[in-house]
Amino acid sequence: MLVTLLTLLLSFSGTLLGQLEDSELEDDVDLADFGLDIAPRRVPRQVKTIITKETKPHIQELSIKTTIISRYAFTAVYCSLLNRYPAASEGVFQFQIPANAYISNFTMIIGGRVYQSEVKPKEKRVKQERGKSGTKEPGDASPEPEVEVFRMAAKIPGRNRAVFLLTYEELLQRRLGRYEHVTSLRPMQLVSRLSLDVTIVDHSPITDLEVLPLRNGKSNAAANTATAPKPPNIPAKPELPITTVIKNEKNVCEITFSPNIIQQAKITTSGILGDFVIRYDVQRDMGIGDIQVLNGHFVHYFAPKDLPAVPKNVVFVIDTSASMLGTKIRQTKDALFTILRDLRPGDNFNFISFSNKIKVWQPNRLVPVTPLNIRDAKKFIYMLAPTGGTNIDGAIRTGSSLLRDYLLGPDSSPNSVSLIIFLTDGRPTVGEIQSVAILGNTRSAVQEKFCIFTIGIGNDVDYRLLERMALENCGMMRRINEEADASAMLKGFYNEIGTPLLSDIRINYTENSVQYVTQNLFTNYFNGSEIVVAGKLTNESAESLHVQVTASNNDKSIILETDVPLRNRQIDTEKHVKLATSAMATGVRALGTDTTQKLGVALGSVAEDFVERVWGFLSIKEGLRSRLRSQTSKDREGHTQQATNLSMTYHFLTPLTNIAVEKPEVLTDGTMAPAPTITPGAGEATSPADELPGDTDDREPQTPDRDLNSQALSQSNTIGKVVRRPTKKFITLSKTSADGDPHFVVEFPLSKLTVCFNINGEPGHILGLVSDHKYSGVTVNGKLIGAPAPPGSHKQQRTYFSTITIVVDKPQRAYIEVTPKKVILDGRDRIVLPCHSTVSVDCGALSVAIVGNSNVTVTVGGNISFVILLHQYKNPAPYQRDHLGFYIGNNKGLSHNCHGLLGQFLYEEVGLAELPAQGDTKPSLVLKVKNRSVPVVQKSRRIYSGTQSVDCWFARNNAAKLIDGEYKDYLMSHMFDTGDWPHGTNRV
Repeated sequence: MLVTLLTLLLSFSGTLLGQLEDSELEDDVDLADFGLDIAPRRVPRQVKTIITKETKPHIQELSIKTTIISRYAFTAVYCSLLNRYPAASEGVFQFQIPANAYISNFTMIIGGRVYQSEVKPKEKRVKQERGKSGTKEPGDASPEPEVEVFRMAAKIPGRNRAVFLLTYEELLQRRLGRYEHVTSLRPMQLVSRLSLDVTIVDHSPITDLEVLPLRNGKSNAAANTATAPKPPNIPAKPELPITTVIKNEKNVCEITFSPNIIQQAKITTSGILGDFVIRYDVQRDMGIGDIQVLNGHFVHYFAPKDLPAVPKNVVFVIDTSASMLGTKIRQTKDALFTILRDLRPGDNFNFISFSNKIKVWQPNRLVPVTPLNIRDAKKFIYMLAPTGGTNIDGAIRTGSSLLRDYLLGPDSSPNSVSLIIFLTDGRPTVGEIQSVAILGNTRSAVQEKFCIFTIGIGNDVDYRLLERMALENCGMMRRINEEADASAMLKGFYNEIGTPLLSDIRINYTENSVQYVTQNLFTNYFNGSEIVVAGKLTNESAESLHVQVTASNNDKSIILETDVPLRNRQIDTEKHVKLATSAMATGVRALGTDTTQKLGVALGSVAEDFVERVWGFLSIKEGLRSRLRSQTSKDREGHTQQATNLSMTYHFLTPLTNIAVEKPEVLTDGTMAPAPTITPGAGEATSPADELPGDTDDREPQTPDRDLNSQALSQSNTIGKVVRRPTKKFITLSKTSADGDPHFVVEFPLSKLTVCFNINGEPGHILGLVSDHKYSGVTVNGKLIGAPAPPGSHKQQRTYFSTITIVVDKPQRAYIEVTPKKVILDGRDRIVLPCHSTVSVDCGALSVAIVGNSNVTVTVGGNISFVILLHQYKNPAPYQRDHLGFYIGNNKGLSHNCHGLLGQFLYEEVGLAELPAQGDTKPSLVLKVKNRSVPVVQKSRRIYSGTQSVDCWFARNNAAKLIDGEYKDYLMSHMFDTGDWPHGTNRV
């Protein structure tokens, strides 16, 4: 994704930035300089005055492109700032993103240079200084930093432009039968060219589409997005924002919004337009739900309908401390009056208020919903009077005891759903005030008998405590900001959980057919919501996947099951992805801007892996929740590392990662400082016979991308690494390797034998090649990519290594990711180097050397080295893919406990034995390895990019009996997984 976006930016950045230099801006104000999308003579005097008197850089263009493919939204934001003055000026790019979204890329182009951000693991107790603003560091007060406002300030040279590109992703949540997508339009000034394009593509027909009027709430996105949408059965015809155009064609819908500068000024001259809100649902049938399959991953959407509501037992625990005085208690009472009207016959309920003292409306019982009980409850609510402190521990224990005792009594229905709704605006000040003790007391009181849903109002709430309390007791937490309409949000939150339809939901898939499945056990399913499960397929060649859903509804047990035809689902999903990418590339042409078209192409490239990214997104969210509710530091560290590794894999800015970007240096005269240069070494890298050869068969040399190359090198210099061109040196390799289709070759020097085998993996599989994390601290994994088999081949498809990752844990943690196009070195700092350059980076005990378009050598501690060959095609045939070959150069530093598909053989000895002929059969040979007998035949393999042929003994059937265990035992969950054999996965 990053390479695609960066390449597209580079393709037009030179033209974009050069136009201004050619125009030689004068000091006299000319409206043409602002790039207006209307004739200057049509601009009213008031608007002219506003934009010409601006002293800060002017936003020439703000283009936002979102594609929602099966509820997963990709958004790219493009912003161009103009500094029309001769002196350098600070330009500020600021953009709100939904609190549930993850930033996936940020790039700046200033003075013709590209500044690419990098996502890095967050150091403990180190505050982030760059890349975010308006975020909160993890601490006791917040369950995770709210990424609400992204802000980046940078100096823009005089008479120049700056371009900012931000991308983020989110999985839309279904609430009250609708998905809601919110785009913040708050550029803080009038924009010369403003455009928003949202394309929705879904497997099912799109229904109940609604575009709301611009929502002019405060600057807090969380408050706005939490406002509950109206159920789809309530008719409403809101007025569309001006210039909004909707094109709806069953499975594809496109919404555009492009007000010119005059139309913006009619809305507001401050540049704070508000939130552009889209709500919709999809047509769904009764049954197992919607399952989509793509590139070895699946996602399952389950949202049953037309089920009777399950009776509920609910206890409302309401804070009436002194801080609730005024608006908070008034809005809370208003919401509770409405909630009382919504309680159903068959429900049972009670109220508890707490401050210094705890008051129970109906002691020792829950009461049924009757007109008399509702009237008496309203009296209790009306008489609530804020005073005193906040006894959270006592209140939650009282409510839990009340509900638990009721469930043990004769009046309780065994099939009802029980829950506590807990609301507070403060921290504990009375009784037990330590969060750990309060959480322990809560767990002891609840005893896994019911769920707790927590609500925090305002800025003085211990949100981490409320989040953990909810997560540890099968509930969820909702945050209501100080300036938000608490009454509306409380009503909306209750509406979400007020109608339980199912309980004890379990979703199972064919045993051994899936792995790394996200959460598949759910305590409750509420009307209008949706359950989403994702995972990996262990065998993409399987014809079908058996899916079974079991749940309870009232006194009934529900079992839904079916066989999902995987191939058909793959074809169907690919069809809709193609539809989405086509819409992204062409749908924005109506806006008339080349920029938005390029953004559409960029988004299309990442949408092709949307199912895998849904899995990564959900897995990270799940890891963060598990981290939050961990009871031990060991569990917490394990979940932290797992979520961090996945964040790095998908380049997501999460609470466990930082985003960093180099800022340009502007001189006092307003011009850019010269770019750092690197003097080439005396010797140029070549490939004679005594050195590691490059790829020469049917390949043409790649043309270096000058801008990308210079940027990568300048970044490297800036962060203090030693970067140089490698001088000529000899590289000695063993034959132990995984290259080509991939063909594995293992050399046994002591036995003077070479063994080979194939692994028939599936595209998307990640193979553990070297696993020595516990000892030398080194792990090597490789990800497979698929390609059609060449004509005449007996195979249906081929697989190659598209990515090789090396995790180094000693003397310090570092990650190296190699693709045919780039190398990412992520240690204390992060460096991105293009593979067409010849350069090396030394980081103490770790070094990376690239011979342009030929190979990458990674050396660890001087006694471990790996060489990765770069197989690149300039004009590939349909069955050819750029790929990698992995070779072990020096394994002296790897331990004798090393494992993995290659690592397990490094210190083994083998022998050949002949089995006597039986009957008419000829004598056969077996390989003796680790007390096992492996049938083998002699073959020849070409290695080192086809320059050398090696005779080897070939083991069939995915190296059965040759390798320990089975092929599936070497499948890793993600690229940075450091699983240890044979004890499963050890993500530390």
